[in-house]
Amino acid sequence: MRYLTLTLAFSLLQGCAVVAVADLAVTSVATVAKAGVKTVGAAVDLVTPEKKPETEKSKDKAKDK
Repeated sequence: MRYLTLTLAFSLLQGCAVVAVADLAVTSVATVAKAGVKTVGAAVDLVTPEKKPETEKSKDKAKDK
């Protein structure tokens, strides 16, 4: 009976280890993907020029023409 209990306990602990490893893998992939998206976003922000918002005066001048 004692060996059966130990075998059962060890098999259940291995299941927890598998879940922990899978969780670590998913978390790692998500973190790497998030960092990649931030890096690409920063590069796009550097390459594309910023558009300045039009002021009310410039809008009025455009209407007068």
